[in-house]
Amino acid sequence: MSGSTTEAIEETNEVALTGRLSGEASIRELPSGDELVTWRVVVARGEGEPVDTIDLACWSAGTRRAARRLADGDRVRVEGSLRRRFFRTPAGAASRYEVEVRRLVRDRR
Repeated sequence: MSGSTTEAIEETNEVALTGRLSGEASIRELPSGDELVTWRVVVARGEGEPVDTIDLACWSAGTRRAARRLADGDRVRVEGSLRRRFFRTPAGAASRYEVEVRRLVRDRR
């Protein structure tokens, strides 16, 4: 387009969710010695709409502590970033998208 100006668009990767935890937390120690706590959160799109089930990964000490205090069915607010994780399975290489949690709190509403 001739004569148009190009505006810089700031890139961002911010996720904010409110939903209910589904199932029990999975706590595992990685070969590196790091600990990882994972959950799934179920988020409704709207009345009568389907729900989304989204994987959460808690890497920091603070988010791991918060995750351990929660239980299946608790309503939570999550802030973080979307990440794609690559790993090996018996069937070969695989990947998964998950929210890398920066903040996780029980929503008491």
